[in-house]
Amino acid sequence: MATRTLAILLFDDVEVLDFCGPFEVFSVANRFTDPPAFNVLTVTKKASPVLTRGGLSVNSHHRLADCPQPDLLLIPGGHGTRKEMHNAALIEWIRQASSKAELVMSVCTGAMLLAKAGLLDGLEATTHHGAIDLLRQTAPKTTIHADRRFVDNGRVICSGGIAAGIDMSLHIVGRLLGEEIAAKTARQMEYPGP
Repeated sequence: MATRTLAILLFDDVEVLDFCGPFEVFSVANRFTDPPAFNVLTVTKKASPVLTRGGLSVNSHHRLADCPQPDLLLIPGGHGTRKEMHNAALIEWIRQASSKAELVMSVCTGAMLLAKAGLLDGLEATTHHGAIDLLRQTAPKTTIHADRRFVDNGRVICSGGIAAGIDMSLHIVGRLLGEEIAAKTARQMEYPGP
C-alpha cells in the first residue's frame, strides 16, 4: 500500500477543529497501517505562523510554492475563508493542486474556496449551518444540503461545520482503508464510530 500525501491548507482565521480534527483522524489511522497510509502535512501561503480563529499560532510544514503534489487535499473553513475566497492566487493553487488529487475535501466554509475554484459546479455540497445561504450564493450551480454532516460526490467531499470534519475524515478512512481501520481509528480517538 502506497502512502498518500494529505495536504491541509491553513490560513489566518482558520477554525482550529476544522483542520485539527481531520489531522488527528488521518494521523491516528496511521497507527493501524504499515507503512503509514497517510503523510499528513499542512501548507500555507506564507512562511510566518498562521493565527487561527481562536488565536492559536500554528507553523505549517510547507508553503504553497514547495508543497508536494497532494493525493488528498483538505480545505478547512473559518472566518478567514471570507477573505481568502477573493485571493486569486490561492484559488488558482487550489484548482491546480486538486486537478491531480485523488480526493478533494472541505470542512465548514472551506466549501466557499472549492466553489470559487469551480470544483463544486454540478455537484452536491454542504457547509456550516450558518453559511448555507453564502454557499448558495457562491455556488449557484451546486445542490446545497443544509441537513447533512457530509456529502460524498466520489472525488469531492464536503462536510458541515467544525466537528463534522471528523465524521467526514472517518468516512474517508473507511473508503480508502476499510471499515475496520476506520472503526479502530474512531475507538482510539474515543469518538462515536463511522
